[in-house]
Amino acid sequence: MQIARRDGSFRLPLAMFAGIGARIFPPFQQKARPMKVNVYVTLKPGVLDPQGKAIHHALEGLGFGGVSDVRAGRFIELDVADGTSDADLDAMCAKLLANTVIENYRIERP
Repeated sequence: MQIARRDGSFRLPLAMFAGIGARIFPPFQQKARPMKVNVYVTLKPGVLDPQGKAIHHALEGLGFGGVSDVRAGRFIELDVADGTSDADLDAMCAKLLANTVIENYRIERP
């Protein structure tokens, strides 16, 4: 059933579209929220740290004399699926995120 307008155009009644939204938009499904995981990568003791030495030298140059040593590392924040296992996280770190020959890593789930 069409309804005529004064300008000669037609419009369809809204009742004809009842229920069409359910077919176009499937029912809302709650997606799994990603979980944050923090990975700290640091050099192993005994490994030379030229970046740490440069930071230490710069701090002394700026007048901060109370710093005795600096070791620089990396902080990596991952958004992973809620069901990601500790073994999977450990494999990610060992295979890609850290060079296990010279670096240690620590995984934290905040």
